[in-house]
Amino acid sequence: MKILISSKSNYSISIVIFVLMIFAVTGNMSAQDLPPASAERMEARIVALSEFGKNADGGVDRVAYSQADIDGRAYIMGLMREQGLQNIRIDVGGNIIGRRAGTDAGAKPIMIGSHTDSVPGGGNYDGDVGVISNLEVIDLLNAANIRTRSPIDVVVFSNEEGGLVGSLAMTGKLQPGTLDVMSHSGLTIGEGIRAIGGDPDNITRDIIKPGVLKAFVELHIEQGAFLDEEDIDIGVVQGIVGINWWDITIEGTANHGGTTPMNRRQDAMVAAAHLTLAVNKIANELPGRQVATVGRIEAFPGAPNVIPGKVIMSLEVRDLEQSKMDQVFALVQQEAKKIEAETGTKIGFEFIDVASHPAPTDERMRTIIADAAKDAGYSYKLMPSGAGHDAQDMVSIAPTGMIFVPSKGGISHSPHEYTSPAEMAKGADVLLRTILALDAE
Repeated sequence: MKILISSKSNYSISIVIFVLMIFAVTGNMSAQDLPPASAERMEARIVALSEFGKNADGGVDRVAYSQADIDGRAYIMGLMREQGLQNIRIDVGGNIIGRRAGTDAGAKPIMIGSHTDSVPGGGNYDGDVGVISNLEVIDLLNAANIRTRSPIDVVVFSNEEGGLVGSLAMTGKLQPGTLDVMSHSGLTIGEGIRAIGGDPDNITRDIIKPGVLKAFVELHIEQGAFLDEEDIDIGVVQGIVGINWWDITIEGTANHGGTTPMNRRQDAMVAAAHLTLAVNKIANELPGRQVATVGRIEAFPGAPNVIPGKVIMSLEVRDLEQSKMDQVFALVQQEAKKIEAETGTKIGFEFIDVASHPAPTDERMRTIIADAAKDAGYSYKLMPSGAGHDAQDMVSIAPTGMIFVPSKGGISHSPHEYTSPAEMAKGADVLLRTILALDAE
């Protein structure tokens, strides 16, 4: 458009036209004018990402720091480059970060993030939907030529499934001893961070201090069945449970399985079985929504004809209140003392320092997300998160919000987890409106 300024009247008209042009290319658009997310594009990217670490069950074994993880991250970085994101890099904690520049170089960034690593035998939607939604929002902004005032930082966090490692590093809460913890990949966390391009020797270099970010938003599948069963489009997360982990070592006496009488055994596996049942009983009988899980157990020496002399097992406790998690653990310890006496074994607990504390989301962010859902014409409900997320760490440095989309049957951490393309697209629509609302503040 060519604007001629030949008189005072023409000058006024030109200013009006110029303002309208600026209005048209910013986030100041009505809900009807905003471009809808492409369900087809999002599903195609989910399918493409699922090739990295694909297993025979239809899910993925894309555990953090594995070759599949490295390849999947490279695929995402390629998409980020195609979108024109700037300063795409891997920080010292192994997090991938790319920026879409804003019109105001001095404005605080809005950060959006999720993860692509999986649990062993995981599915194709946990974490991935958030990353793909973030990329979808960038595509929508680019296609509509919408320029936000604030920069938008897109993050793929490293090793979320192994203890929120990337977000702990970003927020300055990753303890030095955690770098020596063994990951599912067979590498220590420190070795794994280095393998994906991070720098564990300078792990505090890229810490983001409180107040640097304008806000942080994470989109994720619910990993529960409430939205699916109630036919609700969007979950507005009120808070994220805390997670505490322990390794439990049970020491008995290894002996011949055929020659040792039953009443003379110090069987570490029997003690482990009793303790597993005790954990389940405690979590069930206490009032509240706490959960406790024994998810890993290994007997030594591990021969069919040898009484196990040693067992190493895990304990995970989750709740929205730290005091409740402490109560569960105290009761487990009490039961362990009784089991020691009954089985002639010794039971020791080692706290694994990849724990995360309960984290309420920001009230204002909840309102913005709820308003975004209403603006898009979608149903929503306020709800807690029973699973841990990187947002749990980010609450310490920025106003944080979380968006849930339905998870079919509440299944997650499984090849059978599923979120439909339409449900993913609705989440991206709400994320886009949330970002624009934050940018307008």
